Amino acid sequence: MKSFMYNGDDLGANYKKEYTLFKVWSPFADKIKVVIYNIYNDIVGNEHNMIKKENGVWELILKGDYKNKYYNYKVTINSIERETPDPYTKSATINGKKGMIVDFNDLNPEGWENHSIPSYLKYTESIIYEMHVRDFSIDKNSGIKNKGKYLAFTEEKTKGINKVSTGINHLKELGITHIHLLPVFDFQSVDESKEGEYNWGYDPYLYCVPEGSYSTNPYDGRIRIIEFKKMIKSLHENNIRVVMDMVLNHTYKTGNSPFDIIAPKYYYRTYENGTYSNGSGCGNEIASEKPMVRKFIIDCLKFWATEYKIDGFRFDLMGLHDIETMKEVEKELRKINPNILLYGEPWTGGISSLDYKLQFRKGCQRGTGIAVFNDGFRNAVKGDNDGTGLGFINGGYDLENKIKKGITGSIYYNDVLKGFANEPGESINYVSSHDNLTLFDKVEKSNPESTKEEIEKMNKLALSIILTSQGVPFIHGGSEILRSKNGHNNSYNLGDEINKINWYRKNRYIRTFEYIKGLIHFRKSQKVMMLDKSEEIKKNLRFIETPPKAIAYILNSTYEKDYKYIFIVHNANKKEVIVQLPKKGPWKLVVNEFEVNLYGPWIEIKENIKQLKIPPLCTYILCKN
Repeated sequence: MKSFMYNGDDLGANYKKEYTLFKVWSPFADKIKVVIYNIYNDIVGNEHNMIKKENGVWELILKGDYKNKYYNYKVTINSIERETPDPYTKSATINGKKGMIVDFNDLNPEGWENHSIPSYLKYTESIIYEMHVRDFSIDKNSGIKNKGKYLAFTEEKTKGINKVSTGINHLKELGITHIHLLPVFDFQSVDESKEGEYNWGYDPYLYCVPEGSYSTNPYDGRIRIIEFKKMIKSLHENNIRVVMDMVLNHTYKTGNSPFDIIAPKYYYRTYENGTYSNGSGCGNEIASEKPMVRKFIIDCLKFWATEYKIDGFRFDLMGLHDIETMKEVEKELRKINPNILLYGEPWTGGISSLDYKLQFRKGCQRGTGIAVFNDGFRNAVKGDNDGTGLGFINGGYDLENKIKKGITGSIYYNDVLKGFANEPGESINYVSSHDNLTLFDKVEKSNPESTKEEIEKMNKLALSIILTSQGVPFIHGGSEILRSKNGHNNSYNLGDEINKINWYRKNRYIRTFEYIKGLIHFRKSQKVMMLDKSEEIKKNLRFIETPPKAIAYILNSTYEKDYKYIFIVHNANKKEVIVQLPKKGPWKLVVNEFEVNLYGPWIEIKENIKQLKIPPLCTYILCKN
């Protein structure tokens, strides 16, 4: 198959006013025709034979102006003709039935080309906020007109009950730096012709096309492009970077997928008997190690990074990608955007036929510029994902060293605290995500005897640990207002009522929101909390002895605008504990169990005080110069 490797960057439909150049890689085909449709719902189109060139590529130069026409390929292999959209198509009509020939110069919203893009951040300066497009705005109390659509992210100054900010203003108020959008490429598990269908979107179909159900008109392939760009532009201009959740490890279907029609089984891992390997748990897995599959993955990511100015990518089940491909992805994307944020899940969803040594798993990220989710830290903080297992914040014991390991960014801090990362920016620190129980539901399930007040405190404590640790903090959208999915641990298709952000909860838990907001702003103000070198952490972070189920440490900073000393205490006990102050006062109490006080006046811990009482289930932060 190496003899069929094609290195050109022109696969797909390449539009010019005078002609459109079509190229498709299909080395097994006996015949391929391009079918041109004038409108999206044409049943019969005009067919044009392609010419087979070198390296398995078929080509057609179709003279004339075909802008905004729809097209598919008819591929004949072993006397069987089948029709498919082009896997490289950049737009499509409803449900991806036909690809579309588009002129991207004609599809830019006003001000797109020169719009303001947020400035450079180190990985450890990032604060990621995960969100599903529909969940963000669909609630009746969101105050947003374009509910469930890309355009919801363009509406500013929206208000919910009691005039609390919602939508993009909520994000700005909170202070996050990146919004991680669950899949927004074209996925197959919703019918775009029906309003209100729901899925997370981990069911890929056309990888280079924005999902149509989030546009105001899924029939016209231009609209989704324009509205997607309006969303990106709005987020950028509000100093929020955009991460796309890429599911390049499997497709929704096989056999009649575009990949299988143009090159049967080439794009997938299979066993000797021809069955599909299922390391994704979804029936198949994409063979990233094959040259033309690797090329597709890289071409797809480069397209989103250039045409849509995407600021980062999160890789679903990244353990199914081979190490060489991921390194090549990082290399090529850095050429486009040196500041791009790359991270993913360092595991698989089942047994893969890819050799374990080739899988991009935890530990493989060292020195690659790619970060991975820190599931060890997650479990230490809250316990298991869906059961009643206990973590540090909700009643677990003997977890202090695991928490300390996470606090250091999971680097090699010493012979006891030995993590998986070379540098802290390789660790994505989180306690919940779209998968599994929400943080609130998990704490409630694992602590049925606890009061509502205690459950709220445990949620605050979990997020406090993440937001004060070295590494890259990641927040499941809505956890700052104690998001609940009514105890459902796998809500991928359970609809809006279960999945939506219930904006009323911002009123109900406004003090927790203000607390998390305050911690985010405090973190961003102190460079010593965002160190990107392991040697700096070892030099400037020192743990202090505490009673069981409590952790304390001091950060020493030489940065000009930082406090010289920051003393952080996490108390997971349901009772007060006493800790020794690491240095003489006076200290300013910046964070207590109730509030984050960034600007004073502060409670002062006087010079003669040597120890401090820390209330139950809370984080305290003291600062001095």
